Parts: sequence; C-alpha cells; structure tokens
Amino acid sequence: MITRQFGIPVTSPGAILRRERDLGTPLGLETAGTTQHGGLVSDKIIVELIEDWLRLHGGHGFVFDGFPRTIPQAESLQSILNRHRTPLDLAIWLDVSQQTVSGRIASRLQCQGCGFTTSLSSATFAERPICPYCDGPLVRRNDDDAEVLKKRLEEFEAKTQPLAALYEKAGTLRKIDGNRDREAVFGDISRLIEQAA
Repeated sequence: MITRQFGIPVTSPGAILRRERDLGTPLGLETAGTTQHGGLVSDKIIVELIEDWLRLHGGHGFVFDGFPRTIPQAESLQSILNRHRTPLDLAIWLDVSQQTVSGRIASRLQCQGCGFTTSLSSATFAERPICPYCDGPLVRRNDDDAEVLKKRLEEFEAKTQPLAALYEKAGTLRKIDGNRDREAVFGDISRLIEQAA
C-alpha cells in the first residue's frame, strides 16, 4: 500500500529470504529451515541482505517492515545509514494485541508473485485466490502456524520490545494502534509519512 501510494520501495527480511528460497540460492536453502520453524536468521545475514537491498532500492526513500528486530540489528542499521549518509526519519511502531496477531496470522494469505498480503476475510475471490496486483496465486505461508507464532511472540517480547525505548529516545518513534482495520491503520501511517517528507 505504501509503495502504491507514495512510490517508496518496501521490503522485509522475510520477503528477501523467501525470494532467496524461491530462487533456490544457497542462502535461501540454508535459511529456509530456520524461518519455517519460527527461528531468527543470524543478524549478520539479515544485515548483509538489508544493506544489499538498500544499495539497490533505497536511493529515494525506503521502508523496512519488521526490521530491525533486535538492538544489535538497530545498531547495524544505523551504521549502514551513516555509511550511505541517509537519515532515519521515522520508526513506526504498530501496537497490536496477541489476540489480534493470532487472528490475522490464522487467516493470512500472501501472493507468491509480488508478496502482497491479504486475509480470507478481507479478500473476495471468484473461483480461486488470485492477487489483485500481479495475478499470482494467494497462498497460506507454511510458517503461519500456532507453534511458530508462539515462538515469534516470545522472541518479540525478549528481543524486539526494547527497540521502542531506543527509538523513542532518538525521537523517531511514532506509535499507532494496529488493532483497527487496515484502512484506519494505513491512514495514520500515511499521515506520518507525509509529515516526515
């Protein structure tokens, strides 16, 4: 949605890793098992992928979804941004309850072609689930199950939650209630992006 409205490229470590897996690269095959069971790929690998992506796509703004997830990743990102002489204008924190997360994961569909994400409840399909943007198949991710989610939530509490204080201290953190419907949340995100531009 951000790319369509603002022309800003968006990526996530998960999207990059799934692309590597789908391409059958050694890195993709090496990390597939870890991500499928809810584990986190090493910071070293993630940071290298992010810097490569930023070098190719980040010349006129960028959005990382789900990165950084740890304090060491945040420190590495700041080093990358310093090297590229690019400031971090905004860190958006979506406050979402565990109940909301569980419900969304249970009904999530993702396009195998472009990575567009939707849900069974918000999408309407004719005879089969097809992406409205690239006509790719919409499928359930094989890492969307209860055990993987439980592990991810534990990882979030231990490793990601401390980032809120870090970015709040830096003055870049903006919190949004993510329990609302997609349009309301995106409306708030859009206003923050326009204010930061």
